Amino acid sequence: MRRALVVILLLLSAFPPSHLAAQSDLDDSRRRLEEVRRERERLELERIRLQGQVHDLGEELDNIERQRQSTNRIVNELESQIGGLNSHVDRASADLALAQDNLAEKRAVLERRLSEIYKRGRLYTFEVLVAAQSFGDLLSRYKYLYLQSRQDKTLLGDVEKLKGQVERRRSEILQVKSQLDRSKDERQAELQRYSRLADESASRLRETRRSARTTEQQLSALQRDEARLNDLLAELERARRNTPRPSGATPATLSTADIGKLDWPVDGQILYNFGREQLASGAVIKRNGIGIGAPVGTPVKAVESGTVERLQNMGTYGLALILYHGDGYRSLYMHLEEAKVALGTKVTKGQVIGTVGGENSDEGSQLYFEIRGEGGIPLDPSDWLKRRR
Repeated sequence: MRRALVVILLLLSAFPPSHLAAQSDLDDSRRRLEEVRRERERLELERIRLQGQVHDLGEELDNIERQRQSTNRIVNELESQIGGLNSHVDRASADLALAQDNLAEKRAVLERRLSEIYKRGRLYTFEVLVAAQSFGDLLSRYKYLYLQSRQDKTLLGDVEKLKGQVERRRSEILQVKSQLDRSKDERQAELQRYSRLADESASRLRETRRSARTTEQQLSALQRDEARLNDLLAELERARRNTPRPSGATPATLSTADIGKLDWPVDGQILYNFGREQLASGAVIKRNGIGIGAPVGTPVKAVESGTVERLQNMGTYGLALILYHGDGYRSLYMHLEEAKVALGTKVTKGQVIGTVGGENSDEGSQLYFEIRGEGGIPLDPSDWLKRRR
C-alpha cells in the first residue's frame, strides 16, 4: 500500500494536475479535429460526385457551404491546439529554467566538494581513521566519512538527474515547437482553403444567378414559341375540319395501332424526355416531345407516310417540318439544318425529309421530335417508337 502511494506521489510530482488537464484538452481537440476532417473528406467526395452529373446548383452550393463550415471548425480546433501547445512550451520552458538553476547550484556544490577532496589528497580517509584516539573515536570518524560519502554520491546523483531532466525538457520543447510550427502551417493552409471556398461559393452563386436569368429568358422564348406552335397546329386542325373530306380519300397512315412500332426518325441518344423536367437552375420546363442527339447533317426520316403540311422557322425550335398523317395525327421534326422535301409533298415511310441541325442549342446538335394527336394533343414519342434492345 505504501509502495503504491509512493508511485502515485511520484506521478503527481512528474505531471501536476494542471498539466494533465491541459494534455487531456489537447487530446480531445485532436480527436475532434480528426472527426471534422473525416466529415470534410466525405463532403469533398460528395462534391466530386455532384460535379460528375447533372444536378441542382443549389445542392452544390450547399455542399460548398458545409465544407466551409467544416474548414472553419478545423481552424478553431487548430487555434485551440496552438494555444495549448504554447502553454505547454511556456510550462516546459519554466521547468527547464528551474532545472537549469538547480543544476547550476548542484554543480557549484559538487565542484567545491571535488576541490576539497583534491586538496586533501588520496590518503585523507586513511589519515582520519589512523588519527583516532580510541575505538569510539574511530567509529565516530568512520560514520562521519560514511555519511559524507553518501552525501557526495547523492549530490552526484542529483547532478546526473538534473542533467537528464534538462535534456528531456529541451527535447520536449523542441518537439512541441516543431508540432506548433506544423499546426501553424496547417492553420494557414486551412485559412487559405476557407478563403478559396468562400470565393468559389460567391462565384457559383453569381453563376447560378446568371444561369437563372438566362434560363428565364430561354423559357420565355420557348413558351412564346410553344404557344406559337400550338396556335399553328390549332389553325391547321380548324382548316382540316372545315375542309370537306373527298370521297375515296386515303385512310390515315398513323393510329394507335402503331404505338411501339414506329422506326426512329434518326439514330441517337435521347437528350431529354417528354414531360416536365427540372433544370439545373431549379426552373421547370414542360416538353411536348423528345430530343434525339445526332451529328449535324445526319439524315432525318419520316416515321410514317404523310403530307408536308408546314415548313417554316419556329424561333427556338429552328427549322420545323410538320407531316400530316390523317385523322388529326401529325409528326413534327424540328431543329433541322435543312429540309429535303417541299411544302405539300407526299412522302413515304422512311423517306429522308431533312437533316439534323440544332448545333447552337443548349444540348447541341439534335432532332426535336413530337407526335400530336387529334386536337393537337401532345403524345409521348417514346411510347410510339420501337423499343431499343
